[in-house]
Amino acid sequence: MEIVDKETYFTGDTEETSALDFLSKIESVRNKHLFPPDPEGIALLIMDMQDFFLKKNSHAFIPSALPIINRIARIRERCRKLNIPVIYTRHINSIEDAGQMSRWWRDILTREDEMSKIIKELYEPGSIIVEKSQYNAFFKTDLEGILKDNNISQIIISGVMTHLCCETTAREAYVRGFDVYFGIDFTATYNREFHGSSLINLSHGFAVPVLAEEMMEMLG
Repeated sequence: MEIVDKETYFTGDTEETSALDFLSKIESVRNKHLFPPDPEGIALLIMDMQDFFLKKNSHAFIPSALPIINRIARIRERCRKLNIPVIYTRHINSIEDAGQMSRWWRDILTREDEMSKIIKELYEPGSIIVEKSQYNAFFKTDLEGILKDNNISQIIISGVMTHLCCETTAREAYVRGFDVYFGIDFTATYNREFHGSSLINLSHGFAVPVLAEEMMEMLG
């Protein structure tokens, strides 16, 4: 069901006008809170990069999510080389756990749906996958336990959708005491307005928005 206008506001370029424009609107605020990452205490969270959101024949397709695949892959590879944990989330619902999701969106993404799989471009057999039923990746999941078991105090949020699951999880992570780096050009959603609004709000009170190239430089 189409309820919003979709647009491709990201391209595949390493440096592009859209990403730099987003950064220009928040840089003065986010720089007040810009802190160095701790390679011994940070993890990469790759959120909901599933066929449901990445395939053009899906009604939930996010046009600007395609260009972020390569950026996420590059950050993931840097994390692997530095032995930084990489955690995937996979959004799945049943009638029993959907709650407001089914009422709001009028359909649900079930485990049996082929489009619930993590895209092949990013999936790695044996990876840590947290299955979630709501926007918040901490809600009724073992995500916090996984992070604490690995002595993680900082997380990098990537994936989709910027203004729904990514933003909600960033806010919840902050409340639970985690430092949050949030992808400017390695999260994506339906349109520029949703994306930019999330970055503005998060930079003021919850997270440090960063470009992919910045994040990789910071990791070393």
